[in-house]
Amino acid sequence: MDDFAGKAVMVMGGSRGIGAAIVRHFASAGANVIFTYSGSPDAAAEVANETGATAVKADSAKRDEVVAAVADAGPLDMLVVNAGVAISGDVLELNPDDIDRLIDINVRAPYHASVEAGRTMRDNGRIIIIGSVNGDRVPWPGATAYALSKSAVQGIGRGLARDFGHRGITVNVVQPGPVDTDMNPETGPFAKMMHSAMAIKRHAQVDEVAQLVMFLCSPAGAMITGTTQTIDGGVGI
Repeated sequence: MDDFAGKAVMVMGGSRGIGAAIVRHFASAGANVIFTYSGSPDAAAEVANETGATAVKADSAKRDEVVAAVADAGPLDMLVVNAGVAISGDVLELNPDDIDRLIDINVRAPYHASVEAGRTMRDNGRIIIIGSVNGDRVPWPGATAYALSKSAVQGIGRGLARDFGHRGITVNVVQPGPVDTDMNPETGPFAKMMHSAMAIKRHAQVDEVAQLVMFLCSPAGAMITGTTQTIDGGVGI
């Protein structure tokens, strides 16, 4: 996609999985890519060496680090907020501090990163937040906090689409279902259960999610804003 040549792109959470795939796609399309990482320095170095992208250490649970990373990146053309964590279990047993950290990373970080990017983002820019199909449905017990966070980013996307629309900046949420990553491998113990609810009975690949992000960031996505774009193989249809 030659349309990304020279574009300034930041990916929050780009060292592994979906985020690393997004970094690779933008870099291969000629964009100038900066990505953040927190707990995976070796993986971040590998992605940076492979793609020529710049890796920046920033903990998405800390607002000041999130805001500083985006501000230091300068005027962006595109921001993709991919960093996220998942916690599940008996709601009566889960550590409240862990839940607060999940909300910091999954909700507060996308909000503050997007707002900070919007201060200097060039007109007709793009903001993408990686959500989850669990923002729409919760097919098993124990996922309340995670689902809460992914429902919340839908509101962020719709609201910021209004706030930034007069500048031609689009804001969308991409909602994957099961994706074949280290956190949720297609060969994992829960894969069969997940596939049973899907029309296309397999995990998505990280490149498939990245390609959807690329489409939304391309000129073809100029009139798509305030939406949730679900890529889940038909979970729950």
